[in-house]
Amino acid sequence: MRPAVIGKDGRTTAITKALLRSPRVSEVRCLSEGKGLTEQAIKSLLQYAEKYRPDFVFIGPEEPLQAGVADELQTKLGIRCIGPTKSLARLETSKAFTRDLIARHGIPGSPKYQIFSSIDGMTQYLQRMEHGFVVKPDGLTGGKGVKVSGTHLKSVEEGVDYARELFRELHDHVLVEEKLDGEEFSLMSFCDGTHVVDMPVVQDHKRAGVNDEGPNTGGMGSYSCEDHKLPFLTDADVRAASAINAAIVRALYDDTGEKYKGILYGGFMLTRDGVRLLEYNARFGDPEALNVLAILKTDFAELCLNLLNEHLTSDRVEFERRATVCKYVVPEGYPDRPTRGARIDLDRVPADSGRLRRFEAAVDHRDGEWYLTGSRAIAFVGIGSTLDEAEKIAEAAASDVRGPVFHRSDIGTAALVRRRCDHIKQLLGR
Repeated sequence: MRPAVIGKDGRTTAITKALLRSPRVSEVRCLSEGKGLTEQAIKSLLQYAEKYRPDFVFIGPEEPLQAGVADELQTKLGIRCIGPTKSLARLETSKAFTRDLIARHGIPGSPKYQIFSSIDGMTQYLQRMEHGFVVKPDGLTGGKGVKVSGTHLKSVEEGVDYARELFRELHDHVLVEEKLDGEEFSLMSFCDGTHVVDMPVVQDHKRAGVNDEGPNTGGMGSYSCEDHKLPFLTDADVRAASAINAAIVRALYDDTGEKYKGILYGGFMLTRDGVRLLEYNARFGDPEALNVLAILKTDFAELCLNLLNEHLTSDRVEFERRATVCKYVVPEGYPDRPTRGARIDLDRVPADSGRLRRFEAAVDHRDGEWYLTGSRAIAFVGIGSTLDEAEKIAEAAASDVRGPVFHRSDIGTAALVRRRCDHIKQLLGR
């Protein structure tokens, strides 16, 4: 088999490495980095795909999904994709579409919300938000377009001003949602259009600094536990999130007649009112993909074929009962003013093993040296029988990178996890 991927990031590296672990896969090529997809860039991508003729294409990031690359590959070349069509990818590319889909089908988990096409009436709506509000553009913003009252927005007036700014940036709609208090978690699922098979639950860490301080980022790291849930979640909490994922897949088919084939990523929050859905992504999360693919026991290429052929069942997908901790090494100044072009030294970093996986992301490899390109550079996933063991492995590897870089040393530590659990205990009395 010769699959191909689209993307250049830690997530796509993880997908590629997982495919190459299959004895059936001879090579994996990258058709495109998946950025700046102009009409000419898509044409070049299709020409490369037609020449290479991969068995299937795994689409990593969101931009190609929004651009309809899956549609183009499937309709023009007959090359199947793991990644939904442009219509189904609206689950991620349009927050308004997703909220309305959930409302139409009576799916639980949505916070109170309203969709605005102008600022008319927004002041009054924000004033009625007793516990605060969240303002979101209806479109892709690289995870950096959401602003929360009390954190980014100090008043109703600032909330309206931010919405006005979004409309000036040509967003057709702006969402206002109630501000929630709780702990976030990610539940990703494999979907073949009918069957939905969940992966282990993961918790991501968006803030750049230790103790969740500093600006939001694409994700500084994440962890998963050996029991495949998180210390502050019950089995009932995980089942609630799983049921929402399954209901979304059915709702999409009922509304569009298309089968969702790919990765469904639900971003959830456990609140005093139960599990609430924050947003959906139509692809693997980054860094969450690195955690789950590091402990996937099932042949990933076989899993992909079963997904494409609609033969996906839970007994065909197995993960090791081990904990994982992912830590991203990023350039100094990230995310606002990252160092670019500097060399980093990886000579002290151990090789990949059953205890450690390395995933290159925003780096260039030239003449045997590694250079920073301005975003998250390299991720390390420690794998252990306990979370503490996995954290120590990831921390040692991340600390071995030399150069103008930093990472969050607290991700996966007992102290940080305890804070999460204490927060839920305070909210729910658990």
